Parts: sequence; structure tokens; C-alpha cells
Amino acid sequence: MSLQDWRNNGWLVPHVTDRQEMSNLLAIADRDMADAAANDISDDWKFGIAYNAALKLCTMMLYANGFRPEKNQAHYRTLMAIEFTIGPHRQEDAIYLNACRAKRNAVEYDNIGGASKAEAEELLDFTKELRTEVLQILAARFPELLPANP
Repeated sequence: MSLQDWRNNGWLVPHVTDRQEMSNLLAIADRDMADAAANDISDDWKFGIAYNAALKLCTMMLYANGFRPEKNQAHYRTLMAIEFTIGPHRQEDAIYLNACRAKRNAVEYDNIGGASKAEAEELLDFTKELRTEVLQILAARFPELLPANP
């Protein structure tokens, strides 16, 4: 499969992005990573905020490649696409992020106490590492989209 195959299936639609949109998405991810590190919020909320930061980074990569998800299953498609937007070495990470998506949905909509401190910290650490790789890829493959102050 490829991003073009996903488009042919109707899962993605074309999207033209620019440096400003990428800067905005990175700013959201950075804000969320800082907020997720706060000590005065629940582990569930830390987890959800860290998830949102990871989602924004994955969104950046999908947009850089000229696509956005179709509205149905948008988060799922954005996360699973990192195998194509970043590389096949991220296939297992896409599965991890999808599990985080399900957990985030549960703690946001269904119950409390579903995310532990360790899980929130693990996701935040993962997201910080993902940020580094996203910026490296943007610099190498899409320098015109690299935010001005990464």
C-alpha cells in the first residue's frame, strides 16, 4: 500500500500546506507537550494531551506529503499513515499510537483512571522523539515547509 492507494480508496484527499500551517501545528504540539509535563493535572489528561501532540506531528507529515485524511476515521488514518510519511520503521509505532488513540477515547469519553502516570510519561517521551524525527524529515525532504523557529 501507499498514500496514493489510500487516496484511491477514498481514505485521503489532496491537501496543499505551507510553512505557516506547519508552524501552527508545531506550536500546538509544543504547547501540548509542555502542558502534558505539568504536575497539577490528572494522568488521564496528561495522556490525552500527549496524544494530541503526537497526532499534530503525524498530521504535519501527512500534510507535507500532500494529503489530509477524509473525515471518517481521520485520527486513525493520520496515525497509521506514518508508515508511509516517515518510513516503514514506524509501522509498530503506528500500532502503538492507534492503541493510544483508543485509550485516549476511553479516558475522555467513558471512564476515569484509565491511563497511568507511566503510560502518560511514555507517550510524552515518544512524542518528543517523534518531534525530532519529524523536523529532521521536513528539513531534508520539505525544507520549504520547515517552521521558522523549530
